Amino acid sequence: MSVLNRVLGKLLRGNVEELVAEALAKKDANGAPPSYHYRVHGNPACLDIHPTAILNDALFNVGGESRITIKEYAFFGHQVAVLAGVHDVNKFGRERQTTLVRAGRDVVIEEGAWLASHVLVLGPCVIGAHSVVAGGSLVMNDVEPFTIVAGRPAKMVRRIEGRPASDQR
Repeated sequence: MSVLNRVLGKLLRGNVEELVAEALAKKDANGAPPSYHYRVHGNPACLDIHPTAILNDALFNVGGESRITIKEYAFFGHQVAVLAGVHDVNKFGRERQTTLVRAGRDVVIEEGAWLASHVLVLGPCVIGAHSVVAGGSLVMNDVEPFTIVAGRPAKMVRRIEGRPASDQR
């Protein structure tokens, strides 16, 4: 069996390496690797993503004039949803589908924040620098910098000790 494995390994090595290199070189329309796809529902001009941010199959719902800002080195687990738009509950039928609150629902995700998989963020809110939002959490309020939050709704679990060198004062 080991002889067969070695022979197959030699025969396939070049092809596999070539396929892996090709897959890694692919970029989407935003210039991101395929593993960092995200979808925007609403106005993409109201979404500001820093080039160092990492997003994994995220959904951004930008309604009206509200903005979503993702700052340096923020990163997401899989299938995070950030909703800055909201429909008017006082409308009905088609009008409810198409009427959005125009402003005041902004979401800001500060530097180094980590949103684990399946987090849902409902604006308006600010997720503080270097904070951690546990998987599956529902964020409906601001998250303080250097804290860990969890739950539905998200509540502070504890503070994060230490600070990055750039924050030492």
